[in-house]
Amino acid sequence: MEMQLPAGVRYIGVNDHDVDLFEGQYVVPNGMAYNSYAIVDEKVAVFDTVDVKFGQMWLANIRDALGGRDPDYLIVQHMEPDHSANIAVFMEAYPNAQLVASAKAFAMMENFFGQAWADRRIVVGEGSTLALGARTLTFVTAPMVHWPEVIVTYDAADKTLFSADGFGKFGALDVEEDWACEARRYYIGIVGKYGAQVQALLKKAAGLEIRTVCPLHGPVLSGEALANALRLYGIWSSYQVESEGVVIAYTSVYGHTKQAVELLAERLRAKGCPKVSITDLARDDMAEAVEDAFRYGTIVLATTTYNADIFPFMRTFIEHLTERNFQNRTVAFVENGSWAPTAAKVMRAMFEKSKNLRFAETVVHLKSALSDTSRGEIEALADELVKE
Repeated sequence: MEMQLPAGVRYIGVNDHDVDLFEGQYVVPNGMAYNSYAIVDEKVAVFDTVDVKFGQMWLANIRDALGGRDPDYLIVQHMEPDHSANIAVFMEAYPNAQLVASAKAFAMMENFFGQAWADRRIVVGEGSTLALGARTLTFVTAPMVHWPEVIVTYDAADKTLFSADGFGKFGALDVEEDWACEARRYYIGIVGKYGAQVQALLKKAAGLEIRTVCPLHGPVLSGEALANALRLYGIWSSYQVESEGVVIAYTSVYGHTKQAVELLAERLRAKGCPKVSITDLARDDMAEAVEDAFRYGTIVLATTTYNADIFPFMRTFIEHLTERNFQNRTVAFVENGSWAPTAAKVMRAMFEKSKNLRFAETVVHLKSALSDTSRGEIEALADELVKE
């Protein structure tokens, strides 16, 4: 992918096509990019390192990009190891360079490396600046986006924001794919809990003239792509509905709950629902199911009573939603139970601390398999959801 960078900024990151699970849980079929940048001015500043496996490749990228010059500064915006793992390698390779980071980042360096380079460090906070020559960098704190030590960096000369993990996405840079899909899955999964903090950062960014955003994952954003990303981040971080439609997330042991779900989906489509997305929580990517739950305005949860509780994949899915502050949605329930069914009651109770949810009046009750009664309830639920 061609990198549209401002003059004086060099890309020195790497692509990783060996990773199977990002952060130990997110499937990344198109790999990951670990972005790093260098600003070349009277002084040279490098932004962040890369994953531990690519340390030597990254150092080679630095040498190639700088044409023999040595960096003066390593700016550490985020201490997650996919970005910070090679700090010690860099500091050894460039013994005259100084380390620029927040106070909390230096505390984390003690944890990761057993040292924080006290004689070579520059501690920065909100509004701190660093002069490179023609450019002066300004640092903006971004706590809990998505770790507490995070800073982002603004270069007023080129009107560029180095955004740490903000505006990132899954996928390596040498793969062409839609930005929004993998950026949404990335945001909801990794940053979704911290909507208020992202909103605070967006308010700070609104006071800056930004033409280019350089994130630590995914492509550099400018022009229409940047405008679209800012629009979507505003929706995602305020937990608003992005697209009209219904998500049906289900588990099914012997296929009867699946039959009910398929019937509900067919009736919703027949009644004009603009989008119906079905996900089997036992087989499909859980992160994509979570992504869809936050994208659309209505979710139907269908599962069996299991050990006087609910099926484990459904419990895990609801926990993924509630821990990410799921809100501003309509929630409907389909329960199945051959005796003493409790699934709908258990599922609703799991949302007791969630804000601004509307629960559908119609609950579909299966007693082992579809019946005339449950088919009628499915028809009534489809009517209710489409009317809304």
